[in-house]
Parts: sequence; structure tokens; C-alpha cells
Amino acid sequence: MKLQLSDSNIGKYIRIFGIAALFTGAAILFYSCENNIEQIKAFYSTENLPILEATNFETLFTDSGKISYSLKAPKLMRFEDEGRNYIEFPEGMELIKFDNNKRIISSITADYAKQFVAEDKWEAKNNVIATNAQGDTLKTEHLIWEEKKEIIYTEEYVKIIRIDQIITGVGFTSDEKLQNWKIKNPKGTIYVSVNTENQQNDLSEPAPENSSNTPKPANGQLQFSN
Repeated sequence: MKLQLSDSNIGKYIRIFGIAALFTGAAILFYSCENNIEQIKAFYSTENLPILEATNFETLFTDSGKISYSLKAPKLMRFEDEGRNYIEFPEGMELIKFDNNKRIISSITADYAKQFVAEDKWEAKNNVIATNAQGDTLKTEHLIWEEKKEIIYTEEYVKIIRIDQIITGVGFTSDEKLQNWKIKNPKGTIYVSVNTENQQNDLSEPAPENSSNTPKPANGQLQFSN
């Protein structure tokens, strides 16, 4: 038996089908839009955006009315993340410390750095180079400086270059002035000769490594520079 539909019935079914399709399309569109809105909200969430951003940033910090250090950075971004404020330097920074007579006593440069404001804590990464007033240089890929405790440390590989020797190891702790430092796992010491006529290091044929030698602590304040 064949089902026969009159013109009026055909129109009725067409209208019903059209209304159903309309509601189905609207539901799909609403669901899609809802998902897109959630994605947009997540993308533009204020948690992912800095509350302050600056380029070619330069400033001076004072302590008791005296300049304590200066800071330079190609880019600075300040974030507030669940009450923990921090400043990020994604393109690196240079931090120079002064004494009471405005003489440079320390500095730090790195390709990336972060300052945790409340903790007075700095974290430097990638191509971190530290050199004290006597010219001793510390190189590592990760370094932490805690201002309140006046200490610096890392668990990464370090290289300390002095006027007459190169010391390597893993793990490093020191006071801010790099006067009393210790390598947790020393790897060795290479002794070099010094060309006094040219007032610069002359790296001659290095002697064999000798990990039994305990490096003598440097005297002077920690200075970070390229």
C-alpha cells in the first residue's frame, strides 16, 4: 500500500520539518558559540595578561635616600597571579649595584629574569654571567639571588674563571659578595698562566684537571656582567 499525501499534508510536513531543522541548527549554533565564547574568555583571561608592560625600561632604586642599584631591561611585564606579584624580563636585564659612594660593586646580566616582589627574590636564567670586583667570573644557566638572606645559589653546572685558574662543578652557594662560596660537587680545576705585560689573561696550555684542590674563596662583591 502506498502512502499518498495531499497538498495540504505535504505543506504541513514541510513546515514541521523546517521548524525542526531550524531548532536543530539554532542548537548547534548556540553550542558552537558557547564553546567559542569559553575559548575566547580563556584566551583573553586577565590571569594571562600583565597589569603593566614597559619597553626600554630604566630605573634607579634607593635605600635610605641613597642609590642602591639600577635596572635596565628591553622589556618588562608585571603580573598578579593569585596574590603573588612578580615582574618578568623576557628579553633579559642588567642589574647594577652601588655602594654608598655610588661606586659599582656588583651587577648581573641574563637573557631571562624574574623578580618575585614580596619575597625580594630574583631568578636569572640563560647565559647568566657573574663577575666580582676582583674580576672573578661565574658563569651558569640558572642563578637565584635572595636579597633578604643575602645569598646566591644554583643547582646547575657552574664555571668560575679567576685570573689564574678555571674551576668547574655542579651546585653553588655563596654570600652576595662572593667572598665565601662553595661548589657542592667540584669537577676540576685548570690552572692558567698570566701575561702581566699585557695586563690580561694569557691562556697557555692548561695543566691536567685536579679535583682534589679546594678553590680559595674570592674576596670582593658579586658582580654580574657580560
